[in-house]
Amino acid sequence: MLSQRLRLLTRLASHHCRSSPASCSKHTLPDLPYAYDALAPVINSDIMELHHRKHHATYVNNLNAAEEKLAEAQEEGNVSGIIALQPAIKFNGGGHINHSIFWKNLSPNRGGTPTGDLSDAINRDFGSFDAFKSAMSAATIAIQGSGWGWLGFDPNTLRLKVTTCPNQDPLAATTGLVPLLGIDVWEHAYYLQYKNARPDYVKEIFEIIDWDNVSDNYRNAM
Repeated sequence: MLSQRLRLLTRLASHHCRSSPASCSKHTLPDLPYAYDALAPVINSDIMELHHRKHHATYVNNLNAAEEKLAEAQEEGNVSGIIALQPAIKFNGGGHINHSIFWKNLSPNRGGTPTGDLSDAINRDFGSFDAFKSAMSAATIAIQGSGWGWLGFDPNTLRLKVTTCPNQDPLAATTGLVPLLGIDVWEHAYYLQYKNARPDYVKEIFEIIDWDNVSDNYRNAM
């Protein structure tokens, strides 16, 4: 039987495979809401194109393949096969979910600071925007290896929280927090431009955060 986390992952990724592999709805690579060069000079076009067209596309393709195998295993009643597919669905489903959030968190000519309810919540839970920015930057920079820094909303306490996830672990399915803002610190997100200077990348990415999008995520989470 599938674990609760696997069932949550498949719901978050949506478009379940139902009666047979042939009837499985395919996940697709979402279009970016801006051109590949639109986030320069913070993130150059080479990184954006590689990140979107190659890395995100690979997660989508591998998720589709894993779901096809999952449908076969379910149809056959192959419990061992179902269990064996959990890592692939978690990794590739998480990669698809995380990047789909990340692209919308960014926008050219943005940056600045949040306003309205999100600003009030940040001030309440962190003391100030600068304190939040410092906390999120420090947590994200400190990730060992690859992973994501997140600003999440806790539906139980109704508070904001900074946390991190390793690899492509999706925030909601692994922590219960609702993702509002994510920073990708896999090396493919920055290495071609920033080399090993992750702190510089994290500092600069705040210049292209779309706080309107993050505010929308916050309102939807409430």
